[in-house]
Amino acid sequence: MIRAVRGLVVGMLTTLKYLFRKKVTIDYPREPYPHPERFRGVHELRKYDDGLERCIGCELCAVACPANAITVIGAENDPQKPTSPGERYGYRYEIDMLRCIFCGWCEEACPTDAIVLTPRFDIADFSRERLVFGKDKLLVNDAFTQHLGNTESAVETDPGVEGGAA
Repeated sequence: MIRAVRGLVVGMLTTLKYLFRKKVTIDYPREPYPHPERFRGVHELRKYDDGLERCIGCELCAVACPANAITVIGAENDPQKPTSPGERYGYRYEIDMLRCIFCGWCEEACPTDAIVLTPRFDIADFSRERLVFGKDKLLVNDAFTQHLGNTESAVETDPGVEGGAA
């Protein structure tokens, strides 16, 4: 009997000890998760201020990727209506997010700083095909959002994310 009461008291003391400590969980997604400074999340393709894509289709990111998650097919630019400032552009650009290991080698290999890894990490989905991001999901919509973690385009690319959840 004394042993049971002692166990009960020890259990209650343990509960009281953790009751007044700071919670280790956060109210995600309402409260953003604090990332370390060097965190590498979802990729995004950037554009120049004039709207031209920075990707020149050189495929160096695909070669540098140790997981073979990046597919780049370059094409010749139309001189009348160029897509990028060089002679070539990334006609097809895809990243298989299920294969990516977020090492950042693609970012380092890119000569035009076209690809960057953002602090965004919420990329869950219900099908594998939707986690292969093409240019439609990777390109930022405007120059203002490209350095801000691209939260506006995150809402557009992830249909399961509701904007303004309160």
